[in-house]
Amino acid sequence: MTEARMVDISEKQPVLRIAVAEGYIKLKKETIDKIKRGEIEKGDVIAVAKVAGIMAAKKTPEILPMCHPIPLESIAVDVELEEDKVKVKTEVKAHYKTGVEMEALTATSVALLTIWDMVKKYEKNEEGQYTTTQIDGIKVVNKLKISSS
Repeated sequence: MTEARMVDISEKQPVLRIAVAEGYIKLKKETIDKIKRGEIEKGDVIAVAKVAGIMAAKKTPEILPMCHPIPLESIAVDVELEEDKVKVKTEVKAHYKTGVEMEALTATSVALLTIWDMVKKYEKNEEGQYTTTQIDGIKVVNKLKISSS
């Protein structure tokens, strides 16, 4: 068995790295309507989810022990309301020696968790259970490495 360790990337050259991740949270239609009308007690769900995602991408190496700290250059979190779910898509860019897919996945995941936290009051049934609320489909949809040569 190999001991846990951070991979040595010292010999690699920095190139532009781009990763896009997405996922969604299934919500009641009534909850989505409340988000659209700005009626969520905790505030602007979309704005807070975007900020949470950006913050999470920057904190990825503090959460995932073997991730390298990467000087991120761009983090774009897009939140889209659909009929029965909210989709989050995150694009992360950096010129570095290793990819940024973990940052994109972390941003997407935390944005979705933030949405759940902000709307949980409206998602519970009479017994206080979440019978329909579900986070799903978190994945990397695109990963690019673009060298300048």
